Amino acid sequence: MAGRTTALVLAGKRDGATDPLAQGAGVTHKCLVPVVGQPMLVHVIDALAASDRIGQIRVAIEEPAVLEQLPQLRGLIATGRLAPIAAQPNLVDSVLAAADGAAFPLLITTADNVLLTPDSVAEMLEGCKAQGAAAAIAFTRRDFVLAAHPEGQRKFYRFAEDSYSNCNTYWLNDRQALAAAETFRSGGQFVKHPMRIIGAFGLLNLIRFRFGIGTLAATFARFSRRFRMTIAPVILSDGAVAIDVDNERSHGVATQLLERRAPMMQAAE
Repeated sequence: MAGRTTALVLAGKRDGATDPLAQGAGVTHKCLVPVVGQPMLVHVIDALAASDRIGQIRVAIEEPAVLEQLPQLRGLIATGRLAPIAAQPNLVDSVLAAADGAAFPLLITTADNVLLTPDSVAEMLEGCKAQGAAAAIAFTRRDFVLAAHPEGQRKFYRFAEDSYSNCNTYWLNDRQALAAAETFRSGGQFVKHPMRIIGAFGLLNLIRFRFGIGTLAATFARFSRRFRMTIAPVILSDGAVAIDVDNERSHGVATQLLERRAPMMQAAE
């Protein structure tokens, strides 16, 4: 595992509340909601475990014993490749707890990112390396998302040159870059709660970020100056990675896309 990137999967309950999808599926955690016969979390773990770029996989969840109840994960837990970590009440505190003792770099994603693939993981890591980033956020273009599925996303970040969607995938090069994680202490989700950008990036950047004044690259150059480290956007070519499972609509979209992938994955095997 030496020289590989550590993966962190955030699988805890948001604000400790039970998610509507989890309630509907009769499970305790959103990450356990089935998509095409597998808990969401298992799809994400499978993609990370299949990547030769990823070493240990850490999962932050309030009740680590939940993972041991999933037979699909027992082998990875037994070998130490998968390590359950107790999630904290706040997103950032969960990241800090899970990063304690971890080998860097650190790739962070969420348990509802069910359309993540080993190819997208590799593309993210190559993009971080190419830009010499201390921290990075994965995006994909609006056209890529709509090409993956016309109902994949309904909200996008608009910039001068294009519109983008966040892919719920982040990268930190070292422990010093953990300072960037403080940006998300209020919960992130800036497209749904744009006022959070004021505290994170400042009022001027809020105006530029919210209303698409300037390019994505120029915006992140300003972020980098504010945080005194290189924070880079990495553009992924697979628009499906932006489609996380948040509600019944996106659950249906993810189901369709995973069912389409199944024959191709079987053929590759």
